[in-house]
Amino acid sequence: MGSSAETAVPEAQTAIETVCPAIALLDAQGTLVGWSQAAQRLVGYSAAEVVGRSAGVLLAAADDRAKASQAAQESTLRSGWSDLAQVRHRDGRSIDVRLCVSSLTGQDGRDWWVVCATDKASLPAWPAKTTVAEPLPARLPLPSRLPIGVVIRDTHLRCIRVNDTQGSKDGIPLPERLGRRLTEAAPGTEAETLEAVMHQVLESGDPAINVDYQAFLPAYVRGSRILTASYFRLDDVQGRALGVCVVSVDVTDSRRARERLAILGEASRRIGTTLDVMQTAQELAALTVPFLADYATVDLVESVQLGEEPLADLGPQDGRIPAFRRAGLASIHPGAPESLFARGEPVAVPRTSLFAAVLRSGKSHFEPMLDASPGTWLDHLDPARGEKIREHAMHSLMVVPIHARGAVLGMAVFMRTEDPRPFEEEDLLLAEELASWAALALDNARQYVRERCAVLALQRLLHPHRPTGGSAADVAWRYLPADSHHGIGGDWFDVIPLSGARVALVVGDVVGHGINAAAKMGQLRTAMHTLADMDMPPDEVLSRLDEQVIRLTEAEDPRHPATTTMAATCLYAVYDPVTRSCTMARAGHPPPAVIDPYGHVTFPDLPAGAPLGLGLVPFESVTFELAEGSVLALYTDGLIEARDQDISAGMNRLRAALARPDLTLDDLCSSTVDTLRAKPPSDDVTLLLARTRSLSADQVASWQFPSDPAVVSRARTLAARQLTQWGLEQLVESTELIVSELFTNAIIHGKCDCSGDCDSDSDRTIGLRLIRHEMLTCEVSDVSHSYPLVRHPRTTEEHGRGLFLITQLSRRWGTRQIPDGKIIWADQQLSASA
Repeated sequence: MGSSAETAVPEAQTAIETVCPAIALLDAQGTLVGWSQAAQRLVGYSAAEVVGRSAGVLLAAADDRAKASQAAQESTLRSGWSDLAQVRHRDGRSIDVRLCVSSLTGQDGRDWWVVCATDKASLPAWPAKTTVAEPLPARLPLPSRLPIGVVIRDTHLRCIRVNDTQGSKDGIPLPERLGRRLTEAAPGTEAETLEAVMHQVLESGDPAINVDYQAFLPAYVRGSRILTASYFRLDDVQGRALGVCVVSVDVTDSRRARERLAILGEASRRIGTTLDVMQTAQELAALTVPFLADYATVDLVESVQLGEEPLADLGPQDGRIPAFRRAGLASIHPGAPESLFARGEPVAVPRTSLFAAVLRSGKSHFEPMLDASPGTWLDHLDPARGEKIREHAMHSLMVVPIHARGAVLGMAVFMRTEDPRPFEEEDLLLAEELASWAALALDNARQYVRERCAVLALQRLLHPHRPTGGSAADVAWRYLPADSHHGIGGDWFDVIPLSGARVALVVGDVVGHGINAAAKMGQLRTAMHTLADMDMPPDEVLSRLDEQVIRLTEAEDPRHPATTTMAATCLYAVYDPVTRSCTMARAGHPPPAVIDPYGHVTFPDLPAGAPLGLGLVPFESVTFELAEGSVLALYTDGLIEARDQDISAGMNRLRAALARPDLTLDDLCSSTVDTLRAKPPSDDVTLLLARTRSLSADQVASWQFPSDPAVVSRARTLAARQLTQWGLEQLVESTELIVSELFTNAIIHGKCDCSGDCDSDSDRTIGLRLIRHEMLTCEVSDVSHSYPLVRHPRTTEEHGRGLFLITQLSRRWGTRQIPDGKIIWADQQLSASA
């Protein structure tokens, strides 16, 4: 901390506050007339044994008696005197003590003295020696150097003796004090409380140590002072109560220093509790009210809230003033009526205002006595704020810039209204210390916001935006990363539309969390999309993906071990709403769950396969039929894994959570994740649910034709007739052209790839299927496994434009492999009415 000097509490003052001294009262001749119980405990003599005797008899050394006599003759006791001395204990031994002697004034005009003696062993290590007759105010920082007020009161609590220091500390003039009780000199609750303490000391004889009270200052004096007083009973020669000795010390500075230290300690606990820049700014403002200021604001550069790089420090001649927003606001008044701007609103910073000057200079503005009278700089440079300042009687101002790593983050403003004390230099140092603390937290939060924005952008790119199962299925999903800081991990899922109204459902898991796992997941997801577009069977898709993982691993930099391994699992399923068949394969991934329309949950017997990237064994596909309305549940192991439980227990819990046919698909997804997710999560959790649909018979039309050019015309006619029945007359012309081109291509290029089992081309057949779903799909199948390519023929060539024409007529087209050949398909967009 940069404010240790101004917040350090003097050791001497601390000693006075914590040590209980022995008190003795001497008359003008040096005779003991009062003796406290603490004095008896220190030297062993009772009041009966010493009262009425010369105080000098208690000094063990002749040198000490000579010093005391010389000090009395030179009248140095009037300003106070102290020194180390040896006093005689009743058992004959000598005790090293520190004596503090102060002159007391009474109504008779004669000076008495009060002596405070403290065992040297109980004090801090003071300097060993001082000049004998050195006046008290000029001393080194010893206990005697502190202005100590002393008051002697009789048994009726009337003031009979007082030293000069007391009046300057508690604000009661000497003429108003002598001969009067405290409640008479300064009426009020405070005086009544202190007199109650004095009564208790008189009755019990036990001292009261360190009783705090406010000085009795006139109303016109700004500020307040805190005094701490200790009360000791004085006994006469018979041991009866003679009165009360009150020793007071002004602890205002030390208490304020402790308060500042306490605020700095609170700053470490209360500022920067989150990585939210707005919350951090509010924490700074809230901490300083009311401990430091009556009203505080924190305005941040808008770019800081967005995680962007803030502006570099503005030069003295720089006319640029960044846009600010009020991020922190606190006041002793509910609703902060002093503020021109609510929290979260943009803040106007005029270029000619002192706030702009603070930003340019990078130095705080300190104005302990704020002059807000009409015609001052506020009216010329910032009239709106000037009006608020006058309205709420703001009389003291500090403006502190908030910097971090050479950049302007914002500024904090502190003002006092109800507190009459003006800000002091120590307050400014404290405010700057708090602003520096907040700047570190704000810069960390800003960088976190920037990193999180980047990660969220990556997440938006890597995960599907609006996954939909089209005509094949309704889908719902949940993704919960274990890495809450980055918000993303290695799990991924996808819903990929395929040709023929089919849909591919994918769930995968890359081991790890954070950016590295997310980047690897992005690579696999991209590869999966490419393979899905090739429309291969699930086992073939996983085989190709396995090869891709091996290549990616081999291509990584071995100097970075964290990135040289890619362990991943995957489940790939394809559902066809025409046949209600589902084909799936998995690579080391947990098996899917199937919930029938009645809520019964089963786990299909599906070969496990090896995780991706190992290249060990081939993958196997399994095909089964699903009833319409069945739900497929694909998930990652984070959903079913739990501490102290095996996978089978997790799958049983999943079975119970999914058996809820009364819930909607989205509600089932939420309840399942909420029920099964471990807390705290140790792994990412992904759940993808798909409720299957089926296409009715009147949505599909199919025919088989011999491989003969003469059937092309009939195929066009049947297709046009079917479209008319479906009310799709607007697509008849384009569909006839597509059918013609696809049939012609199948007849010319769709030769059998077998080894001679077919006797002639007449044995080959060509299939035509029309599917009406969210689009109109036209499929032409043949027995060839060769795939056509789009050509870009020259203007002089007569052929090669068929697939180019299909590209222009359809929304998309492609080919896919079937067991006995291939299918070429083309999709056309339906009109809104259709």
